Amino acid sequence: MSLASAHLRVARPTNSIDALLPFYCVGLGFEVAGRFVDHDGVDGIMLKISGDSSYHLEFTQTRGHDAGRAPTKDNLLVFYLADETAYDKAVERMQSNGFAAVKSFNPYWDRCGKTFEDADGYRVVLANMASPVRVPSHRRLLPTKKVAMKRLGFFLGAAALVSGQQTGNHPDWPRWCGKVYEPGYPNYDPGGQAVPPTPVPGPPLVHVQFQPRYSLYLSDETEGEFIVDAPYSQFFGTAWPNITSSSSGNNNKLIFSIHLVADDTPLVQNSVTVNTTTNIFTFNLSLLTPSPSPIPVVLYGAPEGGHPTWTATSTVYYLPPKAEGSVTRIDLLRGGLWFRQFSPSSPSKFTPLLPYGFYTSYDGFLRNATRSSLAHYTSLGLNAMTPLTTVLESPSSFADMDSLSLRYMYDLRERYKNLSSVTEHTLAARSLPNLFAYWTADEPDGWQDPFSAPLAAYETIKSLDPYHPVALVLNCQNYYFSEYEKGADILMADVYPIGINATYSKWDTPCNVTYGDCGCDNCAGTLQDVPRRLDDLVKYESYIGKTRQKTKIFNPQAFHGEGYWLRDPSPAESWAMVVLALNHAAKGIISWVWPTSDILARAHGELARVVTNAPVVDFLVAGEGPDPIKVEIEGEDEIEVVDVATWERDDGTVLVSVVNGGYVDIRRRVEVAVPGATVIRQTHWGNVSWTLEGEKLSVGVLPALAVSMVVLDLKH
Repeated sequence: MSLASAHLRVARPTNSIDALLPFYCVGLGFEVAGRFVDHDGVDGIMLKISGDSSYHLEFTQTRGHDAGRAPTKDNLLVFYLADETAYDKAVERMQSNGFAAVKSFNPYWDRCGKTFEDADGYRVVLANMASPVRVPSHRRLLPTKKVAMKRLGFFLGAAALVSGQQTGNHPDWPRWCGKVYEPGYPNYDPGGQAVPPTPVPGPPLVHVQFQPRYSLYLSDETEGEFIVDAPYSQFFGTAWPNITSSSSGNNNKLIFSIHLVADDTPLVQNSVTVNTTTNIFTFNLSLLTPSPSPIPVVLYGAPEGGHPTWTATSTVYYLPPKAEGSVTRIDLLRGGLWFRQFSPSSPSKFTPLLPYGFYTSYDGFLRNATRSSLAHYTSLGLNAMTPLTTVLESPSSFADMDSLSLRYMYDLRERYKNLSSVTEHTLAARSLPNLFAYWTADEPDGWQDPFSAPLAAYETIKSLDPYHPVALVLNCQNYYFSEYEKGADILMADVYPIGINATYSKWDTPCNVTYGDCGCDNCAGTLQDVPRRLDDLVKYESYIGKTRQKTKIFNPQAFHGEGYWLRDPSPAESWAMVVLALNHAAKGIISWVWPTSDILARAHGELARVVTNAPVVDFLVAGEGPDPIKVEIEGEDEIEVVDVATWERDDGTVLVSVVNGGYVDIRRRVEVAVPGATVIRQTHWGNVSWTLEGEKLSVGVLPALAVSMVVLDLKH
């Protein structure tokens, strides 16, 4: 007979069997299986768990012999309770019977369970985890999603594992977005979800916020702007007084002033109507002193009667122009990026930038890239790149990108938790002529990086280079959003829904909101995953009280494989994904990953030529929008897969963007109301033959995956 089939007895001496029985029988639920008295001076008792005969415990008491207490605090019996309900019941049984948990000698056990000490000092751990003999090999603790490409140079895998896996429940288990994804682990709530705040009972509150129009101003500009918002809210702010007198015209007005914190200099004195947003007020920039640090400003407000009062704070970056290099600022009203390049020989101005390109691999492309290969990239129409290398490693590639006027986002993702390295690379990159942003954390929510890491990198970069924004990538649908978003000006969203099994994974496990990893967190595997994810980010920002959202960049899927994705997107799917993202306020497109297939390279280049150049870029970056438009479909109330948005410009034109995100033709009349529209000026993208009649765009058949971008004139 082998040991595999042997019955196990765990035996231990004690000075008092009776003192141990409550702990093991009442607390842990063991039953007496048998006992003996005075076997050669030894008394004993055997305990078992009901229904389990594979092991039992024995305690012996020898007359005239001192057994002593436990030799250390790490002499343990560990019971692995993978089912969370069973674990909770076991802990509750111990605690309700008077056995309090103690701090474990090894902190590991406090992270995955509760430790209890018996009368002799020996300890029992109730561990809410699967037995370690069922845990896969260490190298598989890292999810393989995008690791083969996106974690280039990941030879420090073990070190990265130690620095990751810090957040959420059960941090020592293999998890992605807080959820276990391999067999042998229990289904549990990963935690960390963004949830709506608790409503404040009573009348609506007034939630006053303000911020500068642009993320930075330069000292060669004369005028700045503030955006003041004072919407009603059931969650944030202060109740507006119940003024019934009609003698004052200011009953619904918030009278306010904005001051420099340092010396109380007034910058703006005015009023806004309560329950309005996007109120713009100009101020004189010469009242500020240029500084590399943000300048604190404060708003004081009150109704005409003086009570109650509102106070809100913000900061203004007011920087000297650069002698060389570039500046990127964010329009905090519209969300778009504006880029300015400095040259000693010629003046410059800010121009709208919608970056459209790819993450570009080092080993697969840039290691051996020539200027001609980079020129081919730009010749397709792509205007931006996130090179997966650095200027210290690949100076010639950056020189070639500069010569081609190719804008780039600087990659710090493999070193962003090393602030010395962040400092070194920021100093090397900050004067590059085509730098438009830094990229720090790569899916910190998926890897469950420490919450403090993205913010520490962000603050380090800003202290050295306040002229450029910082971006990070979020992968999870809903996992500690507010903790991670603090570390960036730009939020990038990884949504890769094409060719996945959204309900069952390569790990032979199901995928849902509490378990599994199917390559696109909580996705349905449809094109609608893209707008849904972007809308979720905006929703989570509203949960934390923000009336203005951070800029979003969408990362489209342009690859397959890695055990998750069965195929590449088609060109039509790629175009639909990108325009759906633009319809839902994305202000940049950075696809994963170059080199891609020739057909996808050409497809993205074709669309990039349109959306990164006038007149379309002027709508997408500087226009008022996107505003969603309801579609009328003959015989239908609404079809979810048809998505429409508009942007208006001050010149009396409107851009209408229509996407059929479904895989079948809509063979009924489709109408889009465009109030004030007089004529179709130009179709910039797509082959749908729209007609305009009665201020409505219409078409008899909207083909599957059709994308249209049409500019119309409006009535003056």
